[in-house]
Amino acid sequence: MKISFLKYYKDKDSFNMLKKMGMNVIEVREPEQIDSIIENLKQEKYTSIVIQDELASFSEDIISKYQNDNNFNIIIIPNNKSKF
Repeated sequence: MKISFLKYYKDKDSFNMLKKMGMNVIEVREPEQIDSIIENLKQEKYTSIVIQDELASFSEDIISKYQNDNNFNIIIIPNNKSKF
């Protein structure tokens, strides 16, 4: 199982502990590119992606493309603070 965490690059608080533990934390600079980032992670055989809700709101594909994919999980979590 490969897991990745996606956060906005200006968010200095979220996923810090996970990053220090060596987990894959991607800092997204262009939220409009979130669909291509998710697709790239899927191609790299990631099975789970944890993404903040504000960042997820930039995606057009999260629900329509991945909701019925039993081998790929997207977990949307609330942001602590708005950073956009």
